[in-house]
Amino acid sequence: MTLSGADIAQLLSAHGLQPSRALGQNFVADPNTVRRIARLSGAGPSAHVLEIGAGLGSLTLALAETGADVLAVETDRHLVPVLRQVVADAGVETVEGDALELDLAALLAERSPEPWSLVANLPYNVATPLVLRVLVEVPAVTNLLVMVQREVGERMAAGAGEDPYGAVSVRIAYFARAEVVGRVPASVFIPRPRVDSVLVRLERLPRPAVDPALVSYDRLNAVVRAGFAQRRKMLRRSLAGVVDPAAFERAGVRPDARAEELDVAAWGRLAAL
Repeated sequence: MTLSGADIAQLLSAHGLQPSRALGQNFVADPNTVRRIARLSGAGPSAHVLEIGAGLGSLTLALAETGADVLAVETDRHLVPVLRQVVADAGVETVEGDALELDLAALLAERSPEPWSLVANLPYNVATPLVLRVLVEVPAVTNLLVMVQREVGERMAAGAGEDPYGAVSVRIAYFARAEVVGRVPASVFIPRPRVDSVLVRLERLPRPAVDPALVSYDRLNAVVRAGFAQRRKMLRRSLAGVVDPAAFERAGVRPDARAEELDVAAWGRLAAL
């Protein structure tokens, strides 16, 4: 079973709780939606799933329903006791802590050496840093399905030349293939947000899109950030002092190009030189 809107309202009322604006809490209150997310995540028997921001356990129950081994992380100390009560009979392990501060790699390694999936309903302010942290620091997570604000999700999945394309798009493309796989209306949340959400699926590449032996992620990140910091300028200007002027020709990149025109491979060639 999963939680309906009435169930969530009852849990909040019974424990004297209210969704925290500071933590960006919007609880999914539709069983069909959480089951759809669980299905799209690929969760099933023998799968290992890390859920970030488990909240009151609605999505947690849907993931456990598939037969997956679920590890649920929640940062709100007021919600954790309620979450543990909700998932008590579902075989879910819960951890209290901030996913941006926990040693997630160690947490997963202690439990299973097998590949993990990450599933999460992420508020706007932590979505991008959390996804990038997992891609950089937690190689055991081989695929992710995250529910994020529409604009954030479109930026994560955008390709070169597309309107939402930016530094985040390039940094994610270094590690993973990303695509928007569905929309989630505001009507399925308690409280109802003022924005629509999307589901973004990220599949980690077997190896980074740019050979780390040629250029490190940190160097690539620095060059990409500089290029997009002044995205209206030609790259020869926005990258002045960051990339040698002679590198453009050797990398096969026009010095008068704009940042949004370069895919991750082109950024890699520039950063390497």
